[in-house]
Amino acid sequence: MQTMIIPLVFGIGTPELVLIALVFLLLFGGKKIPELMKGLGKGVKSFKDGMNGKIDEPDESATGTETTKKEEKTSE
Repeated sequence: MQTMIIPLVFGIGTPELVLIALVFLLLFGGKKIPELMKGLGKGVKSFKDGMNGKIDEPDESATGTETTKKEEKTSE
């Protein structure tokens, strides 16, 4: 019985991926990698939102309107 080997993108196999991961770990270190991945994820999300036409709306807390609404309720 033959085993079927499925080639990955650009012919990169498991040994190559392990080597790339080791080089990545050596270059950036274990503590920096989660920060890099978090930034990469935010960038991809921002790109997808931009492609879909979504626009980020500013938070109410950043403009201060949230505090004025609370103040108006307490003054009544």
